[in-house]
Amino acid sequence: MRLATFEKFRCTIYTTMQKTVQLFVTCLVDTFFPRVGEAMADVLARAGAGVDFPADQTCCGQPAFNAGRWQDARPMAKHTIRVFESAHGDVIIPSGSCAAMVRHGYAELFADDPDWLARARSLAARAYEFSEYLVDVLGVTDVRWDGALTYHPSCHLLRALGVDRQPRALLANVHGAEVVELPSAEECCGFGGVFSVEHPEISAEMLRRKISNIENSAAPTVVTCDTGCLMHIQGGLKRNKKPQRVVHIAEVLNHV
Repeated sequence: MRLATFEKFRCTIYTTMQKTVQLFVTCLVDTFFPRVGEAMADVLARAGAGVDFPADQTCCGQPAFNAGRWQDARPMAKHTIRVFESAHGDVIIPSGSCAAMVRHGYAELFADDPDWLARARSLAARAYEFSEYLVDVLGVTDVRWDGALTYHPSCHLLRALGVDRQPRALLANVHGAEVVELPSAEECCGFGGVFSVEHPEISAEMLRRKISNIENSAAPTVVTCDTGCLMHIQGGLKRNKKPQRVVHIAEVLNHV
């Protein structure tokens, strides 16, 4: 996994504040959307958190887990647990799907291994999705944006973690923004990780419906909390030459 971008950025991260948190940089953020990780670090720092980045982190193992390859997922999960065991503070993840993997998937992986199950539960107790942490722990809801926004709730964030109130509370308090409800917002965009690879025709039809609903919202900007959804929807918009753009919620909150 490439971490050069974040190793360079690490030198500029604030580390002298009272509460230190650990960034869990997901594979898609690291590979395709490093700006999301940088925005997340900036927002956390301005909210009063010291931000650190364990450089040995790699994939959490979710793709293998979702594909049923648990023997391949376990070594990745164990490595992730080891890395964050040596780092102090809450673990902040810019992805509902990866956060759900750490909070729930690891418990399934190690259900028959008491030692690793205890270690997995210890990490799960410290792991938060980004918007969840801002609202529920740091009490942040006050930011600024100019123009209309609509929100796409990703499936793992909404269904696996039950996180919906927090990103909506953040967006509702964005000064200068008009938040427009996305029609059929809770419908999946069709990404679903390996689902989009194994079932491309179904995925494409789900994406077509999502893009149609985005157009019906008339909002020029779509906000999501998962870079998987971001990449999938953005790709569909670009291929169909649509003017709308998709951003991660960290980029909205970092718009100062």
